[in-house]
Amino acid sequence: MRKCILSGEREAREHLVRLALSPTGEVLPDVRAKAPGRGAWVGVNRAELEAAIAKGRLRGSLVRAFKDATLSIPDDLPERIAGQLQRNLLDRLGLESRSGAVITGGEKLEKAARSGKLHMLLHASDAGADGAGKLAQAWRVGSDREGSDLKGLTLPLPRTILSLALGRENVVHAGLTDAKAARRVSEALNRWLHFIGPEPLHVPCVSIAQGASALPSEAPNDDERQTEGL
Repeated sequence: MRKCILSGEREAREHLVRLALSPTGEVLPDVRAKAPGRGAWVGVNRAELEAAIAKGRLRGSLVRAFKDATLSIPDDLPERIAGQLQRNLLDRLGLESRSGAVITGGEKLEKAARSGKLHMLLHASDAGADGAGKLAQAWRVGSDREGSDLKGLTLPLPRTILSLALGRENVVHAGLTDAKAARRVSEALNRWLHFIGPEPLHVPCVSIAQGASALPSEAPNDDERQTEGL
């Protein structure tokens, strides 16, 4: 558990974003919590963070957390956090795709959904409503939840970005057929959606155990090494 330096609320570290100091005293996001040294944690969304920066609340909280009055906060800190959280999600989707837990293509997805093998359903932002609705209905049938509001989540990402993340061509819809993989993607996705806000969102999944362990540790990617500089 970690305490948000702005709200004072305690949450699991997977729900917060760690901030760390670079060697030059610049405050930078450390989304995967791997940078050495002291860290500070924030759990607010982007709008709340921007307001805290404008009013000087973030600086005051960071000075107390790091005991360093000379630290500097980059003007684009919220944008950097959002970018790292998005990158973390895309990397997670790529990892699950390479492990064989992700399927794409309307026919394959509908078959998996109707047979009860689908645990998460995602759509690109430019996906057609008819195709998304057809897959959602198949998912409800296969999970014995007809008449419910279970449906896939439309990502704020176009098919070009989703395709690049999964290493496939023209990905409009994607589904996860492994419950643990779906949970890992859900955690990464909810962190990003919570931050870009304005309200926390929860990714629809089925057959995922509650209270599961945190995301497994990963080596930072090149983008993270470049951004952190720690």
